[in-house]
Amino acid sequence: MQHWLSEHALVSYILILAGVIYIFNKVFRPQQRLPILKEILVYVIMAIGSAILVVFQIDKLPIIQCMAVAVLLMFMLRIRQFNDRRQAKRQNAPGAGES
Repeated sequence: MQHWLSEHALVSYILILAGVIYIFNKVFRPQQRLPILKEILVYVIMAIGSAILVVFQIDKLPIIQCMAVAVLLMFMLRIRQFNDRRQAKRQNAPGAGES
């Protein structure tokens, strides 16, 4: 897979850019919206950074695989948070815990 990804730089770039944008939006995005020019600047910088990461991917570093692991861990965290909130609602519901 690593060999195929290093041969297809455009596919690698799209996957890396998508991973970077997803990770930024789920982890690093500020609570309030940025002004539009700052928002554009952030995405341009992410696009440039993704191009640099493609160079590392082509040089046989597992950038896409590492991003996939990060996204998987974030997904697992979201599932756990969902379950914790659901259990907290059950415990705080009226009539819960009564026998």
